Amino acid sequence: MSRTTTMTVRVSGALSEFVAANVGEDGAYENVSEYIRDLIRRDKERSEREAFDRLKAELNRAFAVPDESYKPLTAAEVIARNQT
Repeated sequence: MSRTTTMTVRVSGALSEFVAANVGEDGAYENVSEYIRDLIRRDKERSEREAFDRLKAELNRAFAVPDESYKPLTAAEVIARNQT
């Protein structure tokens, strides 16, 4: 179930002016809350994309290793290796 949280954020100066320019009749957003939610969604997507890119890079490195460098392991060996 989704939960709503109310947060208070204070911005001043150039940041406040920037937000005001993006909200209202001249801006892309109807209100500050809508703007902030969009910023958070975009940051979440960026974070998830970066995590995916790190995983993809790790997998690419693993698949680039020559087959001769792999050695067969039993399940017990894998478990023992990961317990240390």
